[in-house]
Amino acid sequence: MAPTEVDTDEIVHEPEEAFAEATNVRAFMREYGIDDYEELIERTTTELEGEPASGVDWFWDELVEYLDIDFYEEYDSVRDDTDGPQFSDWYPGGEINVAHNVVDRHAAGDARDDVACVWEGEPGDVREVTFGDLHEQSDRVANYLESRGVETGDTVGLYMAMVPEVMSILYGCFKVGAIAVPIFSGFGVDATATRIDDSECSVLFTGDGFYRRGSEVLLKDTADEAIEEVGHVEDVVVYDRLGASDEGSEIDIPWDDGRDEWWADAVAKQSSEYETKSLPSDQESMLLYSSGTTGTPKGIVHTHAGVQLQCAKEIHFGFDQKPDDVFWWVSDIGWMMGPWTLIGNHTFGGTILMYEGAPDHPGPDRFWETIDRHDVTQFGISPTAIRALRKHGDDHVEGHDLSSLRILGSTGEPWDPESWLWFYEHVGNGEIPIVNISGGTEICGCFLMPMPDQPLKPCTLGGPGLGMDIDIVDEAGESIADTHERGYLVARDSCPSMTKSLWSGDERYLEEYWSTFTEPPLWNHGDWAQQDEDGFWFLHGRADDTLNVAGRKVGPAEIEGVLIDHDAVNQAVAVGVDDETTGTAVVTYVVLEPGVEPDDELREGLRALVGEEHGKPFRPREILFVEEFPKTQSGKIIRRAVASVYEGEDPGDLSSMENPEALEALEEAS
Repeated sequence: MAPTEVDTDEIVHEPEEAFAEATNVRAFMREYGIDDYEELIERTTTELEGEPASGVDWFWDELVEYLDIDFYEEYDSVRDDTDGPQFSDWYPGGEINVAHNVVDRHAAGDARDDVACVWEGEPGDVREVTFGDLHEQSDRVANYLESRGVETGDTVGLYMAMVPEVMSILYGCFKVGAIAVPIFSGFGVDATATRIDDSECSVLFTGDGFYRRGSEVLLKDTADEAIEEVGHVEDVVVYDRLGASDEGSEIDIPWDDGRDEWWADAVAKQSSEYETKSLPSDQESMLLYSSGTTGTPKGIVHTHAGVQLQCAKEIHFGFDQKPDDVFWWVSDIGWMMGPWTLIGNHTFGGTILMYEGAPDHPGPDRFWETIDRHDVTQFGISPTAIRALRKHGDDHVEGHDLSSLRILGSTGEPWDPESWLWFYEHVGNGEIPIVNISGGTEICGCFLMPMPDQPLKPCTLGGPGLGMDIDIVDEAGESIADTHERGYLVARDSCPSMTKSLWSGDERYLEEYWSTFTEPPLWNHGDWAQQDEDGFWFLHGRADDTLNVAGRKVGPAEIEGVLIDHDAVNQAVAVGVDDETTGTAVVTYVVLEPGVEPDDELREGLRALVGEEHGKPFRPREILFVEEFPKTQSGKIIRRAVASVYEGEDPGDLSSMENPEALEALEEAS
């Protein structure tokens, strides 16, 4: 398929006025006498002249009643920022529980029989779960957890496939005040073990496996190996998706009679009645992991009030949630977008669609067929997935009725204009907006998000999200947004869902996010951003070394650690390079131990090893063998130089390099 030239300076989407006027964001603007988008952002993100509270405080205070969020106990003030934005205490004195807002109150009312989730397995099996079903099952999970001694503040792991039970596990954890620790089901042993070890969860929910491209993928063996590697886990609940518990089943999974129980025995037999706990606003709700350049995943600490308000705000305004909508975001429960989708939609009693398998099985039209079959109204997907599906041509899309769609969504990585336009024209029929969002695990939400009533240019992220005081600054921390230059994306203030610290402690938290700009303190998100002359915001990739593969982030050192553990490997470097399909691909350079000769068998073995430990998306596209790496005088490998040589680009300032001859060796690597 020949690429199409796309002008990113051209507005390609102009919403019809009837659509724009019917959006939730326009209703909010009418309620508060706000005339246009610029005034909306100013009112919700900046200091209000003549007002005692900032726009940020005003918005997040007003939002509670506007979105009908229930607190068990009213908060004393919207926040206490005595210790600065780094440690803002949101809704102090209040008591809340996410589970009450997303399931209990719906099950107790007229929405009890409404569908909370339509689930479709890859083989085609379909289940519908009502809010009544979800309430009973969440209560059973809560009772099981308490039967195992889990208390408020304890961690519980979710290494699960995308089955409906992940909802009740998440909400059951919320009910008892346990901290849910979702782990991506595609992770291998090493990555899973690292997260179990750091969180020290004593209970782990997992499954026998799931279906992917027509094959059975086992989870339990990986979970067992991870547990054996790090310990901590005392109780394992295994959900039977593949039928491994059936008498005579040929599926063989490891089993520890003293530790493991099937879901049917551990959870399904529990009482379906549980009184959800009333918890302080800042009680931890989830521990989500985000990898950085240091190699040790960062444990992001979220609170009940924080994720409740942020997720609900974004689904209501950004994705214009309506009572009859069916919302589908392609994600795993182990990534931020999984809990975000559930909490945001279920706050309003909405229906979400959950799909188990691959996007191209049994054919490349699986997603379009699914949207058609279930009348999906909002569909969110990564740019990588669209790039892959686009390669199959237009016929697979045009053969299905996608007229139910009202809004498209995307996140996780930068778009290329051609793929964005294909998504807009062929999936959205050139009529509906692409709400391209960017934020992160650190805020369980978005710093940037266009509103659905706005015009759009290809690849734009619109502008700051509501209640998010966002800016673009230069290296001195001076705002350059209005100069239209590229700079660092920063937050000048906190928001309720901003991680209250890192699981490992305040020192790393401050170093990771608040150490670059200190006067005044600014949250440095690590993205390159730019606002164009028309006010549209764009991102230009990461300013750090994080490997962002198909929207999933892993630190280079995590990949390097797997390779270095191999007996034949002495040193390794992993870098991210441009890839037509995944956006970023992993390329690794390896220095072998003395006496070890490189060959294709070793190369493929190392690639397979990374895939086993971190999941197939992170398997290196190439493994190249060299004698040495470019290093600074202090011994640090200059990854930037490695990536630049591979891409054939200017590596920039290398004045700190001790061994410039290493660059020539990299160019000749094979």
